[in-house]
Amino acid sequence: MFLDRICYTTLVFGRFNKKLTLNLTNDEIKKLVNQIIISDETVTTKEGKNYYLQKDDIELVINSYNFRLITANRKKS
Repeated sequence: MFLDRICYTTLVFGRFNKKLTLNLTNDEIKKLVNQIIISDETVTTKEGKNYYLQKDDIELVINSYNFRLITANRKKS
């Protein structure tokens, strides 16, 4: 459901790296996001207008209306 509909803004790439303290290229971020989306270990919940996808210590926040990646958070395991 998410894999073929996920979209990104220019600003989200910088936010992704900053929030996760990473230094990935845009393509590397897209690859990581796709890996999280397709993983059997990913837990998906919906709260309000957002989907929350959590795998290991990374949580993706995706808008449920336009499937735009909003941000990523580092969660304590």
